[in-house]
Amino acid sequence: MTDSGNTAWLLVSAALVMLMTPGLAFFYGGMSRAGSVLNMMLMSFVSIATVSVLWVAVGHSLTYSDGGPVDLFVGGLAHVGLTDLIGGVEPWDGEGGGGYPLLADAGFQMMFAVVTVALISGAVADRAEFGAWVLFVPTWTLLVYFPVAHWVWGGGWIGRLSIGGHEVIDFAGGTAVHVNAGAAALALTLVLGRRECFGSESTRPHNLPFVLLGSALLWFGWFGFNAGSAYAADATAALALVNTQVATAAATAAWMLVERLRYGRVSALGFASGAVAGLVAITPAAVNVTPLGAIAVGALSGAACSYAISVKFRFGYDDALDVVGIHMVGGVVGSLLLGLLAAGATGGVDGLLHGGGPGLLAVQVIAVAGVTVYSFAVTWVIAKGVDLLVGFRLPAEIETNGLDHELHAESAYAFDEPARGEERTVSSPTPPGEETASPRA
Repeated sequence: MTDSGNTAWLLVSAALVMLMTPGLAFFYGGMSRAGSVLNMMLMSFVSIATVSVLWVAVGHSLTYSDGGPVDLFVGGLAHVGLTDLIGGVEPWDGEGGGGYPLLADAGFQMMFAVVTVALISGAVADRAEFGAWVLFVPTWTLLVYFPVAHWVWGGGWIGRLSIGGHEVIDFAGGTAVHVNAGAAALALTLVLGRRECFGSESTRPHNLPFVLLGSALLWFGWFGFNAGSAYAADATAALALVNTQVATAAATAAWMLVERLRYGRVSALGFASGAVAGLVAITPAAVNVTPLGAIAVGALSGAACSYAISVKFRFGYDDALDVVGIHMVGGVVGSLLLGLLAAGATGGVDGLLHGGGPGLLAVQVIAVAGVTVYSFAVTWVIAKGVDLLVGFRLPAEIETNGLDHELHAESAYAFDEPARGEERTVSSPTPPGEETASPRA
């Protein structure tokens, strides 16, 4: 039997998660340079287009169906094309759980896959060949995201891991989404190398209102990301919503405090970054900590990520928009703090600090380590392969001039618009075969 309330909540949550990727595009676009903002935003939108089709074709099946002899590592092909899910319903348990169409679940999880891939793009801002990124997206999704999501949620080895009666908890994607994307981002930065302007003033965000708008859209969409993962309009969803809000608020406060202590001022960029750090960290723990525990998770993640983003200058890797410092570190912090702060009062298990023993912390450590190593290693191989095939790193001249004009023949800002009252000449597109020069020349 279908429960209309649960179905409506799941459909709305899917739409909220979908909104996160355009929100991420604004967040990353504002942090980019003025001459590369369209390129940066397009990298997120490419994820929406590519991953959505791939999810229907094989992704949902590889993530959630039985993989037979290889089920520990990847699912099978039972749901290819999603045709078999049409009309199917997750049974209603009579207590507010279930009762939603199977296609609603497939659509909801599709949006998780989309945003995970888009997250990676921020690490290689200003220097990645767009065609290479278009090739990287489906390859990485097939070889990394689908298997890792299966490990965590589809019955793979992480979902089966147990120590002392404790199993891995990843409610909405701390490992499968954020640690996964962060480790991949680190591998990509090492393959592509540093920007010509790395460490200079020219890497400052060009549009902070875009950054704040993007963080606001992410914050809003995250209620679907976390509360929607309850799969029911019930008390669990309510707890996830409250914990998401207070953890994010605490993270912004902690980030701003760290900025004040380190630099003597508070920044809009810091506020937005702190919000995202808190959202990331509470994701795995959204329904397994109390609201007070969520505040602790948010505050610790905000402080940790604020310090973590400066590590790239010490070690010399160019994580352009701090994907590693926020998503990987935030995902690790949230996943491990869950092993300490999980509270049985939420209806789940107790973590170490609530007398539950070290078992939960141990399985969380193993899950984080397994995802990190696999994602980093396979991403490095994929990036190297793409680089050999089509070239992943742009020439220094294009990077310096700005990617929007050189790669897309467009500009985010029409600085050459004629003044009011001046005649404006509109030119027609150049007919095919009559181009005078390549836009990348």
